[in-house]
Amino acid sequence: MFTMSARQLRIFIENRGINMSIFTVFFKRIMDILFSSFGLLFFSLPLITAIFLIWRHDFKSPFYVSIRVGKDEKPFKIIKLRTMVVNAHKKGVDSTAINDSRITPVGHFIRRYKLDEITQLWNVLKGDMSLVGPRPNVKSETDIYTSTEKNLLSVKPGITDFASIVFSDEGEILAGKANPDIAYNQLIRPGKSSLGLFYIKNNSIYIDVIILVVTILSIFSRSTALKINALILKNLKAPAELITTAKRKKELFPKPPPGSNKIVRTRKI
Repeated sequence: MFTMSARQLRIFIENRGINMSIFTVFFKRIMDILFSSFGLLFFSLPLITAIFLIWRHDFKSPFYVSIRVGKDEKPFKIIKLRTMVVNAHKKGVDSTAINDSRITPVGHFIRRYKLDEITQLWNVLKGDMSLVGPRPNVKSETDIYTSTEKNLLSVKPGITDFASIVFSDEGEILAGKANPDIAYNQLIRPGKSSLGLFYIKNNSIYIDVIILVVTILSIFSRSTALKINALILKNLKAPAELITTAKRKKELFPKPPPGSNKIVRTRKI
């Protein structure tokens, strides 16, 4: 059987005068459409079940629609299953700890198994998001991005990426913190943004497929997924500090975000 490595495929394409970036964007969109359509159909039963359980809990809308900042800083409405009490966003906290009192009992179950991410396949199908890419953020966070981090907004946001695997325990990291938003900016944002920026510089269809596979694996074995994730970064010649972050063997400590030498103390511009 004829096989071709990612490098050989890239050379094959470039030797025929095809712009690699255009090729990647085209096939990335095709993959997004196919996988998101299949995913919505495949997960329709658990999705319908989750929707009913959320509605049954308080007889309110099972969906949570929120504004996120997308490619080129264009806002879009992200669709998620509601895991918190109604109007939870009005309490002024964007980052969510696992012990957040706003999370409903059924919400804890949905968050644990990432069921609230399934509805975002609709955003992928629409073209607001991609399967793989830096996670979309709220405007209050993107407003305080450094000039370096602004590059995260040069591509479509995604459902998963390197950082999603590394920081899938975001709720646990923020648990017990007096100010979850500041804790997010000090402990998670530096590594999350760095991993997102590294993905943008090294993205390809091949890498996207691997990230999707490792993301699914992380649901069953997070430790194995972290090891594979770190190995991928090593093979891509990522900086040693980034690989260390990806392994998550050391306790997180406050760091400045990429493009800054100051640790975030406030979210005021």
